[in-house]
This record gives sequence, structure tokens and C-alpha cells, in this order.
Amino acid sequence: MLSQRPWRAENVIQLIAGVFVCLGVGVVAAGVLRTAGVAAFKSPDSPANILLATLSFQGVAWFLIFSFLKQHEVHWHDAFGLSNPDLNKSLWLAVRVVAVTLVVVLALEQGSMLVLEKFGWAPEDERAVALIMNAKSPWLRGYLAFFAMVLAPVSEEFMFRGVLFPFVKQLGYPKLAWFGVSFLFAVIHFNAPTLLPLFVFALVLTWLYQKTDCLLASIAAHSLFNTANLIILFIQSR
Repeated sequence: MLSQRPWRAENVIQLIAGVFVCLGVGVVAAGVLRTAGVAAFKSPDSPANILLATLSFQGVAWFLIFSFLKQHEVHWHDAFGLSNPDLNKSLWLAVRVVAVTLVVVLALEQGSMLVLEKFGWAPEDERAVALIMNAKSPWLRGYLAFFAMVLAPVSEEFMFRGVLFPFVKQLGYPKLAWFGVSFLFAVIHFNAPTLLPLFVFALVLTWLYQKTDCLLASIAAHSLFNTANLIILFIQSR
């Protein structure tokens, strides 16, 4: 089972470092192209910039994931839980978990926004949300929706729940695995109002992964959560 398989430290470091190095290269490349006056990169919200930013992080992660699994001689069917005998039960549990968690997380987000406003902090929408809502092209909106529902859940769940959580736990730090990795997941979204809600959501995803020993369950929950948020955003924007 994936959650019981010890990951080698050097491969974990290579995976995480590889993802963030590629992200850094993407950011630098976009800056250079913008400075050079390349028309497609003049605006930070341009399709070219968005494509480069998403592919240099979550997109690259997809390729590094399969390299990581090959290094450990783990088939992707086993890694993602497709071979799990209780796969259907795990996915159904993911649906029920999201139905409850979505309400809690949205309430926490509203509460966080109110608290920040009380302290004079004008909260802004998460960048990914703003990009989707401000996208003028239906093709760009479609890509960003696909990114939120497929690309991001797979790459993020593999790295945080599939790799970092069991790796830190196997090092002998179960509490750090639960709370530290979940906090890191929330922090990388770089949005103050969603920090606490995403931290709670990450804990739920971790519980779901440990409960089912099926990474696909946490991926499905993450995807459903993002999909529900997109539907709410589109309804509110009308």
C-alpha cells in the first residue's frame, strides 16, 4: 500500500526541489519575456503567462511524479489507488466528505474575511479565482477550469498527501506530518482569507487518505471541492 511504502529521502527532495525549481524558471522566463517586450507576455494575466505559470508547476509535477514512481518501482495503478479493492467505497466516502466539508470551509473563509476586515486588511480573491473570473476568452476559462478540476488536484494530492505526509510520518514525526504538511499546503496558495479554511481542508484530505489508503479518494475530494467552488463563483458572477 502506498501509505505504508517508505519513500527514499533523496528522491523526495528531488521531486519537491524539481517542482519548485521549474516554477522559479517559469517565473524568471515570464519576466524576461515581458521585459523583452514580447506581446504575449505583457500582461501578468495574459493566456501565455497563465499557461507558462501553470505548466511550470503543476504541469511539470505530472512528469516528475511518474519519474518518482519509476525510481521506487511503484506502478501508477497502485500509487493512485486504482488497485484498491475498496475503491468504490473510498470514492463514495470522498463525495460525502466534500458535501460536509464544503459548508465548513466556506463558513471559515467568510469568517476569516470578516476578521481581516476588522483589522483593516482588505482581503483579495485568491489569484487562481481572480484569473478565472477575469478571463475574457471562453477557451482560457475552460483551460483554467480544467486546471482547477484535474491538473492541480492530481499534482497537489500526490505531493502533499501521497509523498510528504507518509514521508514525514515515517521519519517519526506524525504530528508534523498531519499539521505541518497541511499548513504548507495552505500557505502555497498565497491568500490570507483562505489560509485557515485550506488548512482545515488539508487535514480532512489527509484523514481521508489515511482512512481509505487510496490517493484517488483525496484527489476526487479535492477535484469535487474545486468544482463546487467554481460553480458557486459562476453563479455569483451572473
